Amino acid sequence: MQLLNSAAVLLVLTGTFLGLTLPFGKLAFAAGIAPSVWAFVISLGAGTVLLAAFLIMGKRPKLNARMLRYYIIAAFVSYAVPNLMTLSAIPHLGSGYTGIMYTLSPVFTLLLSVLLKLRSPNTLGLLGILVGFAGAVIVGSTRGQVGQPADPFWVVIGLLIPVLLALGNVYRTIDWPAGADPTELAACSHLMTAIMLVPVIFFMTGEFPIAPLAGVPWLVVAQVLASACMFALYFRLQAVGGPVYLSQIGYVGAAVALLAGTLFLGEGYQFATWAGAAIITIGVLMTTKAQRMEAKEPEVTEAA
Repeated sequence: MQLLNSAAVLLVLTGTFLGLTLPFGKLAFAAGIAPSVWAFVISLGAGTVLLAAFLIMGKRPKLNARMLRYYIIAAFVSYAVPNLMTLSAIPHLGSGYTGIMYTLSPVFTLLLSVLLKLRSPNTLGLLGILVGFAGAVIVGSTRGQVGQPADPFWVVIGLLIPVLLALGNVYRTIDWPAGADPTELAACSHLMTAIMLVPVIFFMTGEFPIAPLAGVPWLVVAQVLASACMFALYFRLQAVGGPVYLSQIGYVGAAVALLAGTLFLGEGYQFATWAGAAIITIGVLMTTKAQRMEAKEPEVTEAA
């Protein structure tokens, strides 16, 4: 499908599904579901759906040592730790504010990409990232929801999220297995994440508390579908756009999380927060245009 070869379309779709995950996480916490259990649901659900789709297409996953190494490292750095931190922070920071932390990922991804000599964006793309970062700084300075100032400890946890996401973005590009199917990588990486989270759940809760999931079956289904769609597109975007462009799904995700939190979850944010979100949107538009300009230029060697 031609649309799935467009980095801009993939960016918007992937970011939208990412943004929905944050308010879903807040609803899960309100239903009494532990963050570690919800992270497990996300990865197990997405991995199972994607693996089923992969098998239906008549393909079979590769389980050699090379692929297994990729699944383990990608699962730990990209999903298990960041998702656990994100879902733990949402009850304290709000889904919208936590989503804003994702907007810092492009800056760290760009820094690592330059240091490791991966492809860096052109001038317009760099300006777009800087504009988006400026918007994120404005949002961050508002320190959370109106009447609910953010706890410094959880702000620090939130700031660590984009660092790990950046590491994951760059790792997946550098170590991307030659000829690997994006759906296969997404499915197996998330199933590996689910396996990693099992001992974490027992350590953090002393049991495996799945009973609360039965109280919100619609939320579980919605989250699994959103996660499956997001990660199927996520790995496709990684292959098409590269690590720096991929990292900007946080901009779109933050905007969606802010809107969802405000319209449906009763979260309230200052004018400066919304102004920052508008500036972030401008940054996304600039980087999208830059990506299109680069696509018209002669291809260059890329790790992905």
